[in-house]
Amino acid sequence: MENEMGYAMSRLEIDSEHCDGCKTINAIDNGQKSNTSFNILDHEISLETNLKSRPHQRLDEMMPGKRKLPVSTVKMLAGREGNYSGRGRFSAADRCHMLGRYLPVNGPWLIDQMTSRAYVSQFSADGSLFVAGFQGSHIRIYNVEKGWKVQKNILAKSLRWTVTDTSLSPDQHHLVYTSMSPIVHIVDVRSTATESLANITEIHDGLDFSAEDYGGYSFGIFSVKFSTDGRELVAGSSDDSIYVYDLEANKLSLRILAHGSDVNTVCFADESGHLIYSGSDDNLCKVWDRRCFIARGRPAGVLAGHLEGITFLDSRGDGRYLISNGKDQTIKLWDIRKMTSNYTCSAGLRNYEWDYRWMDYPPQAKDLKHPGDQSVATYRGHSVLRTLIRCYFSPTYSTGQKYIYTGSHDSCIYIYDLVSGEQVAVLKHHKSPVRDCSWHPDYPMLVSSSWDGDVVKWEFPGSGEAPIPAAKKTIRRRQFY
Repeated sequence: MENEMGYAMSRLEIDSEHCDGCKTINAIDNGQKSNTSFNILDHEISLETNLKSRPHQRLDEMMPGKRKLPVSTVKMLAGREGNYSGRGRFSAADRCHMLGRYLPVNGPWLIDQMTSRAYVSQFSADGSLFVAGFQGSHIRIYNVEKGWKVQKNILAKSLRWTVTDTSLSPDQHHLVYTSMSPIVHIVDVRSTATESLANITEIHDGLDFSAEDYGGYSFGIFSVKFSTDGRELVAGSSDDSIYVYDLEANKLSLRILAHGSDVNTVCFADESGHLIYSGSDDNLCKVWDRRCFIARGRPAGVLAGHLEGITFLDSRGDGRYLISNGKDQTIKLWDIRKMTSNYTCSAGLRNYEWDYRWMDYPPQAKDLKHPGDQSVATYRGHSVLRTLIRCYFSPTYSTGQKYIYTGSHDSCIYIYDLVSGEQVAVLKHHKSPVRDCSWHPDYPMLVSSSWDGDVVKWEFPGSGEAPIPAAKKTIRRRQFY
């Protein structure tokens, strides 16, 4: 549940060296804790990830010198110029092999400072825009290609507690935002006005997600996502339900009483829009197939393994794999082919009282194992406390999705190697929890936002424009309310 309170801070040191001195994470694989380090991922996704980020075999064989990975950038460029691959250009795997080693760890450089907590921050699909949402009613859209100029400054309508989520339409024409209300507001991003004050300078249309028989403003929405074709919205709510809204018909098309507690996170599994993933405070991930949704409320399958509630899900985009962040202080990797159809929640796993909103994670809980863990792998090191911390796969284009990354309560951003489980970078700047962060789809650039109000970017090696580092730059925090 997203109801943050005061928090105690802890700090970790930066370990931003990608190749040298990396820490490894003790992990659980199928419910068993490793005694040494993360077990190398022995799974189909490991093979797929390596294939997406290895150089062309012919280049590897024909280049002089000892064969080893990674192949140096100089050798890669020489191989391309010599046309060793026979293609005259880099393949997608060649590109990922080069770009994937250059992690966005330099900086950070300050983009903006606000007086309220940042809850949401995401690049658009093409990386040209960046959206940040704040507890103090403001949502800002930055034009990345024009020096991070504020293209749209939106003052949210009927805000309850905070902006819980935003989603930009695939064509980048509209932005939706949610709060602790069943009304989702939609804004036309294309309008020329920079200041978008709800129903004063612009209309923020309200999409009512409450069913006709549900009694109005009795729940809030934690998560909202556009479908790939931009025709639908899927949302997860505090009334344990998933909602699908048909934008063309302008009406609610589906409500599923999906879980036994708050649905903190939902997303479409792939471009088809047929599969929906959901995660809840009942500790379960569920998979919903709308093509065979016959019995109302019955999922296609259930994925169990978290010991506490799930704060966020991210799909790999292939309709098969996803990751989840959990209040048990772990990220888990899932293969939906391992899901079960009839899992019932085990209520007896916890023998302690704990609330993540204001308590530290109990030491005795760290060694607990889920007896029926269906996950493929588990990643540890970050902390998931006080707020619904988000995690993601790294981009396909530049990294081949070989990393996963997450914000953390301890004010840092963590990057893990998907296959080895290595903690390849820990980025430290913020002074409060980092709820959200986003990796540019094409370049080694990552932007993080925090409850301290800072929005900063991390790059490798930097933009070349020698911006002033965030630690040395002071901006008067904007007062809006």
